[in-house]
Amino acid sequence: MSSDPFHPSTRRNFLRGGTTLLALPFLESFGFRRFASAAEKEAAPPKRLAFIGMGFGVTRETWFPDTATTGTDYELPDGLKPLQRHKDDITVIQNLSNQFSNEAHWGSTFWLTGANRYAEPGQSFHNSISADQVAAEVLGKETRFTSIQLGSETADTSGHGPGLSLAWNRQGKPVAGLDNPTLAFHRLFSDETMPLEQRQLLLQQKRSVLDSVMENAKSVGRGLNSADTDKLDEYFQSVREIETRLSKEEQWLGVSKVQPADPVEEPREGLAGAEEIKLMYDLMIAAMQVDASRVFTYRQPVTSLLQSLGATISAHNMSHYQPGMRMEASQKRDRKNSELLAYFIDKLKTSKEADGSSLYDHTTLSFGSNINSIHYLTNCPTLITGGGAGVKHGRHLVLEDTKTPLSNLWLTLLQGTGIEVDSHGDSTGVLGELFTV
Repeated sequence: MSSDPFHPSTRRNFLRGGTTLLALPFLESFGFRRFASAAEKEAAPPKRLAFIGMGFGVTRETWFPDTATTGTDYELPDGLKPLQRHKDDITVIQNLSNQFSNEAHWGSTFWLTGANRYAEPGQSFHNSISADQVAAEVLGKETRFTSIQLGSETADTSGHGPGLSLAWNRQGKPVAGLDNPTLAFHRLFSDETMPLEQRQLLLQQKRSVLDSVMENAKSVGRGLNSADTDKLDEYFQSVREIETRLSKEEQWLGVSKVQPADPVEEPREGLAGAEEIKLMYDLMIAAMQVDASRVFTYRQPVTSLLQSLGATISAHNMSHYQPGMRMEASQKRDRKNSELLAYFIDKLKTSKEADGSSLYDHTTLSFGSNINSIHYLTNCPTLITGGGAGVKHGRHLVLEDTKTPLSNLWLTLLQGTGIEVDSHGDSTGVLGELFTV
């Protein structure tokens, strides 16, 4: 093998040909670029997408606007009142649903994917790629973190414990998240204390193990039946994803993390509920300011939020509300969520880009849940804001088809952000209503 670092060989073959780890140039052919050209630096600010899942739906009697009043002249109901100052910059959409959702206890599992759980014959669970990860494949090429998944230590839903996020990869496997503000803070803004040489050695060891695993898997592949071959192909794809992550890690190995102009202080231990959500919003804003990532998901806590509001009820019990204490707790939670969301939008609007525009102008933010309320799975509560996808805001839209695929919205926002994709999940088309008045 040529010693020239620009020799046209693959990264895997390069590794096998030597015993030391040398950094190959990260050519665009590999999907990575570390340094922007002068022209790129003068280009328009990057597009960003953020998806915030509130979980357990809403209080449908007081969160959804009156369906008889659509367009710009609608009134914000009690659950959305704290967003009044941003009314001209938000859009509330009704009649979006995931046609395959039939089990409320799966919570946010299919919120961003629109997948059919039973799509694979003989299997009781199947998922597909989430909208954020579709965007990350394009928007994440130039940033340190391809995407950022935030979650909560509170296991609020069946099958969703700490560390799990709203994000799912192309194989329909969950993408791990950062489940508390302290972890997120250090991941985003703390530089490594380990010497560079030691980190390089660790990466080399990881690659060596990966190559050995791949060779062993290939030897096993001979003589397998069709079902096992499919499983092995899925395994190979997972290995390739690990390889891509290692390449990304190498790309940024010697680059210090950029600090925002207004640094976020290290979170104190024990933050929970409303304070935790607010700090996660601060961390997302700071990450956008330094362009650490352009794609975000945040699976919010619910039980700890209720506790921070003085309620003693669990999220699940609250969701089965009736008039009285449970419904009051649900309504209180709705208002606090809207209050915190208004705070997040405030920060998006006041955070300036180099060209004088705001983060808000180039960000698309989706806020909602896969559940309406209780165990109802139609008319998923959906609110969007931000100027990144070109949506005409300030309106209440009630779609004519009462079971319009939620994935139609994700497809619309992806295309509006510049992601070239023809379909997503169970989508049937884009929502043209979002771009016309």
